[in-house]
Amino acid sequence: MKQPLAYVHPEAQIADNVVIDPFVTIDKNVVIEEGTRIGSNVTILEGAHIGKNCKIFPGAVISAIPQDLKFRGEKSTVVIGDNTTIRECATVNRGTAAKGITKIGNNCLIMAYAHIAHDCEIGNNCIITNACQLAGEVCVDDFAILGGMTAVHQFVHIGRHVMVQGGSLIGKDVPPFVKAGRLPLSYVGVNSIGLRRREFSNEKINEIQDIYRILYQSGLNNSDAIERIEAELPASKERDEIILFVRNSKRGIMKGYMGS
Repeated sequence: MKQPLAYVHPEAQIADNVVIDPFVTIDKNVVIEEGTRIGSNVTILEGAHIGKNCKIFPGAVISAIPQDLKFRGEKSTVVIGDNTTIRECATVNRGTAAKGITKIGNNCLIMAYAHIAHDCEIGNNCIITNACQLAGEVCVDDFAILGGMTAVHQFVHIGRHVMVQGGSLIGKDVPPFVKAGRLPLSYVGVNSIGLRRREFSNEKINEIQDIYRILYQSGLNNSDAIERIEAELPASKERDEIILFVRNSKRGIMKGYMGS
């Protein structure tokens, strides 16, 4: 573990089998758990907690202070789950007084040059592709995939099992189980391929499609569409998840299908 060409603060808590490559900087109040590898020229600053069997590639910066003018030096953290990979030159900023924590879950892939801003929450099994830029307090739920160079507005919520087209500008919430694309960002169908890969049955996928036909293709506003979904479609975990997501959306959900 010890690397004479790396700087590790004596108060950092590093598991015995962590591999640290040359020219790494690790500050105080950092925890790195078993089996993780830290590539050369990585900087891990105060407040980081990195889980087991992670891979941090060269040039990444973890737990730098927020790029937020409201930040006043309050104590905050970055927590990264197990088996997560952070590729070259990605940046993950720590939290602010708003939430106090920036979180990335287990089994995630954060690709090169991505930016995860203060107080973001990334679920498990997410893929944040090259050069994605997430503003503060963005929430990305489990199994979501953001295509390369996607920009996400502050406070946006992206649901589970979502697939977002590369180069998208996301200013509204994206409900679960869908594909999102075009400009402005719009519903372009259910993420059926992704759902099948995760062992959703054809019957369950058809159920989700029926929900979104009412929400996005019936001509009803969101409130009326939700009432119709509740009245006409049987309760299920997925139905109720979609209804709750739409009702709780603070920014409003993305537009319906815009056509060619």
